[in-house]
Amino acid sequence: MSPKGLEHEAVKIALADRWYRLPHDDCGLAVATTFRLSEDTYLESDAVIYPRATGLKEIAGANALLVVESADSSLRYDMGRKATLYASFGVRELWAIDAARLTARVFADPSPEGYRSTQDFDASDPLAPRFAPRELALRLDELDLA
Repeated sequence: MSPKGLEHEAVKIALADRWYRLPHDDCGLAVATTFRLSEDTYLESDAVIYPRATGLKEIAGANALLVVESADSSLRYDMGRKATLYASFGVRELWAIDAARLTARVFADPSPEGYRSTQDFDASDPLAPRFAPRELALRLDELDLA
């Protein structure tokens, strides 16, 4: 896989900075984490939002509230093979952010074969999670990418 680029890191850091500042007692935020989907399957996710009551040890595909991938050089992999893997483990919502263009594709309605629903968003479009707290909604063009 290609190394992470500067744009990828800037988006990941901006999302973390924004989301860490918000009050969300009912959910946890794991940034740049190894998301263990099974005993022998894990993916490196840029952000996983999960129910705090579940706890970090019990996060699974089906109980993750939102998974976010940002990419500049690995976008094709994130929107292809990686998205299919997330769907096969029941991750209900995946945001794949193109860090270079500041666009996003939201994947929803997982099945063992992949996601049944995708929607594309421009930088000025509001992104609102379906399962995670609404306070996590954002527009990509409002992120502090300095």
